[in-house]
Amino acid sequence: ELFVLTYGALVAQLCKDFEKDEDVNICLDRMGYSIGVRLIDDFLAHSAVKKCRSYSETADMIAQVAFKMYLGVTPSVSCSSPAGNEFSLILDKNPLVDFVEELPAERASLCYSNLLCGVIRGALEMVHLAAEVNFLQDRLKGDAVTEIRITFLRKPED
Repeated sequence: ELFVLTYGALVAQLCKDFEKDEDVNICLDRMGYSIGVRLIDDFLAHSAVKKCRSYSETADMIAQVAFKMYLGVTPSVSCSSPAGNEFSLILDKNPLVDFVEELPAERASLCYSNLLCGVIRGALEMVHLAAEVNFLQDRLKGDAVTEIRITFLRKPED
């Protein structure tokens, strides 16, 4: 709860500091990226996971181990490309928005939980997996679920 409350204060301050939602979104992504770059060491040390051999194993590892370990939720994973390089993490519950009722009308393009995208991208980059990570759906914006899309950009090097 402390993290969630602190996160809300952080986003509120960024909204005061930046006029445009896009600037807030970029700042949250950069902060998340820095966290992800450092968090991967903790994840690997405490999770005792083995090397993933495919993108689908990696996506499952993010959902079933990492999200559970750090946020206490387990999103479902769906593959959304024939090439097998795009996956969606579907969160029925996003703990970062526990104390947020709705976004103000003037902040409609704010991606409140964009920190998560940066964390995932930073952590993946540290294990040599370049990825694009973004929100496709968000409950705060009236969608039925929160959906994070992960697109792996190139084949991992062995």
